[in-house]
Amino acid sequence: MERVTIVGMGMGGAGTLTVAALEALRGARRIVGARRLLDALPDGCTDDRAAAVKPADIAAAVTATPACVVMSGDTGFHSGTRRLLPLLQPRYDVTVLPGITTVQYLAAKLGRPWEDVRLVSAHGADCDAVAHVLRGRETFFLTGGTVTPAVIARQLTDAGLGATVLTVASRLSYPDEAVVTAPARALTDAEFDGLSAVWAEAVPPGRTALGGGIPDGEFVRGDTPMTKREVRAAVAGLLLPEPGDVIWDVGAGTGSVSVELALLHPSLQVFAVERDEDACGLIEANRRKLGAWNVRVVRGRAPEALADLPAPDCAFLGGSGGSLPRCLETILAKNPAARVCLSAATAETLAAGVTALRGDDWTDFAVTQITAARSRTAGPYHMMTGMNPIWLLSARGKG
Repeated sequence: MERVTIVGMGMGGAGTLTVAALEALRGARRIVGARRLLDALPDGCTDDRAAAVKPADIAAAVTATPACVVMSGDTGFHSGTRRLLPLLQPRYDVTVLPGITTVQYLAAKLGRPWEDVRLVSAHGADCDAVAHVLRGRETFFLTGGTVTPAVIARQLTDAGLGATVLTVASRLSYPDEAVVTAPARALTDAEFDGLSAVWAEAVPPGRTALGGGIPDGEFVRGDTPMTKREVRAAVAGLLLPEPGDVIWDVGAGTGSVSVELALLHPSLQVFAVERDEDACGLIEANRRKLGAWNVRVVRGRAPEALADLPAPDCAFLGGSGGSLPRCLETILAKNPAARVCLSAATAETLAAGVTALRGDDWTDFAVTQITAARSRTAGPYHMMTGMNPIWLLSARGKG
């Protein structure tokens, strides 16, 4: 059977080729791959070269054997090899030779291990850098397209993580390779070559909230009313957020619900909407104190402040300032299938909520009453002190 070898060329320069890869390239009658890689082939390789990037085009360009297909980096790390193999294997005897990845090369250059580093490909794809660094490990980003090192630096800085140390490496293995290390806030407007990668230092872990219900005393409270621990845990259970969800917390107050939800998973994006400036300060203080960097404070009155936010997967309305129907309309306009939960401490708010969520646009309507009591010491005894009852109304849009 005719032979085809897929060669991982490492960074692209001949210096990162393995001996086996070099022998295969020099023994090939035809070499196919991206123009950048073909131009970087070592001496002694055939002049019969075909530029192709898409797997189908590469397979079609293999017209003479033995042939080599060159891939950047390693054949098993975000490589086109996965899609190319099924196109070649029915016709050819295919050998795959690994290459040196960017993360391997950069780790060696920095003198660091990389077995525990979180590996992220932001090449031609959307990337939430904050969500990745909140996993508590050093993070390696393979950048490209619209996600540049500066974009990653801006995302981290905007979230309050501007002190995170980033190492940006460009054109590794080439004569003009460059490595820059600086805090994220210093790189937000920096320009780097399109062949770049980012290594982010680990971010100090935030408060874990695996079981829900962070003790009230851990929050900075001021004079702003705060949703209590038992209610926050119930809200999380009614909203059932999933990894990657966008959550609105309307009338966020101290931000206790926002922080509670954000700490459930680092990929959640929580928008804490609050009109009172003192309360906004408390939200900011609590997100920093508890490490809930995936909470974004939105200053303004709802529903106007909701207009530019991304569509919510779920929303909690702890206070709408008398604009509950319009807030719910805005939620449904953004996502007709959004899950919502609203709290009511008075009979009037309860009545308004029941009327709104039993309309034609909603389904799975339910009311939960939370009545809790906490113990307090009275000499040698423990007495129970009741909390004000709270109603939680939940529903899901029919869309």
